[in-house]
Amino acid sequence: MKIIGRIMALADDEAERLIGEVLAEFHGRHQRLLAFFRERYEAVRHHLLTDAPLGEARQLLIGSYFTQEYALESAALFNPSIVWHPRQEGLPPGTRRFILTLRATGEGHVSSVGFRTGTVDSAGTITLAAPTGFVTAPHVVADSRYEKPLFLCKLAELGIVDGVVDLVFDALPDHFTLADLEAALAQASRQRRVPRKEWEPFTTAILALARANYEIACDAESDISERVIFPYSPAETNGIEDARFVRFEEPDGTVRYYATCTAFDGSVMLPQFLATDDFLHFKMSTLNGPAIANKGLALFPRRINGAYAMLSRQDGENVFVMQSDMLHFWHTKRLVLRPTQPWEFVQVGNCGSPIETPRGWLVLTHGVGPMRKYAIGAALLDLDDPTKVLGRLHEPLLSPDENERAGYVPNVVYSCGALLHEGLLVIPYSMSDFATTFATVPLADVLTALRA
Repeated sequence: MKIIGRIMALADDEAERLIGEVLAEFHGRHQRLLAFFRERYEAVRHHLLTDAPLGEARQLLIGSYFTQEYALESAALFNPSIVWHPRQEGLPPGTRRFILTLRATGEGHVSSVGFRTGTVDSAGTITLAAPTGFVTAPHVVADSRYEKPLFLCKLAELGIVDGVVDLVFDALPDHFTLADLEAALAQASRQRRVPRKEWEPFTTAILALARANYEIACDAESDISERVIFPYSPAETNGIEDARFVRFEEPDGTVRYYATCTAFDGSVMLPQFLATDDFLHFKMSTLNGPAIANKGLALFPRRINGAYAMLSRQDGENVFVMQSDMLHFWHTKRLVLRPTQPWEFVQVGNCGSPIETPRGWLVLTHGVGPMRKYAIGAALLDLDDPTKVLGRLHEPLLSPDENERAGYVPNVVYSCGALLHEGLLVIPYSMSDFATTFATVPLADVLTALRA
């Protein structure tokens, strides 16, 4: 209100001069800057003291005062994941287009999910498309709907089973919006006359769950390098980390892209789940169940014996396999890989979703050894029973060389997913939590080493 009051005290010509200076200085650094200033003005206009109409110059000026630049990748661009692009037209034979997702870190070590695209040809030559240098912020879909049965299951998992829950949700349809939920909570409060100190924790928990499950939409005209999944919910205030994307195919041939990631609020890590069909619209959801813990979840690219399967590391040390009939609920786990070789004595984890090969599920792993040095290894799991280990590398597949050892976190090579193309394993990986590069290796060589 103080800032708005100061702006309102300016003469009309002074307001026009000031917004002119702002636009002259910043118009080349951003796309659709006027539209963004208008959105910011609308977000704060309820702080105005009267309903008197304002001229456009003063509206834009107010919007500019409540806008700040944020350099998404100014600190690091690392921990890549890779999937085949949903569109493959216009390419020469033997060449395929991919989408690379990366953890982008900026001021305050806040992480978001960024995107790049490129191609790999039959010889394994990788070509990345140049980013435009702009970012277009996505908008949260205000009328996105929650499924009542799924939402109630998630509340039950969180231990929120108070009798008031029935009162709130009986008033809601099977598919409801956040506004519907807020109205139902307000109505239940009036009906029950619950003391405020008892009611607030209840409503806070329900609304926190709702806000952790949301949808965003990117500008359809934007280049993929301009899209970003930036922290939105209270659970993500310090960032969204290490998205592991996978192209998932159902038995009927339906394809969706899923990703596990980690929400961080500065003290608590919360596993999250992303879904998209087109890399324009994204749905973020919470994962639930007693087997959901720690970081580093990675979904298998298809069902196994009718069930979903996922790699996990609940104890921060070993790799487990989980199986479930529901994507959002995981109740059981089974230990499959423990630190065994000296280069992984501290911990072992996955480097993305398993890759299906004729000989088994190829799982890239990461191991931590002396001096907190991270190396990438590999294991082979049975196609029908992924809890059965068929092979494992005794030496790392990839270790940091002298050009890759200096960075934000030294002595680290790390990946969140790889691809198989024309007999080559294509591995994007980060160098010391700072930048990203690629490695390729013949799949046959890896499988031979694993079998040995």
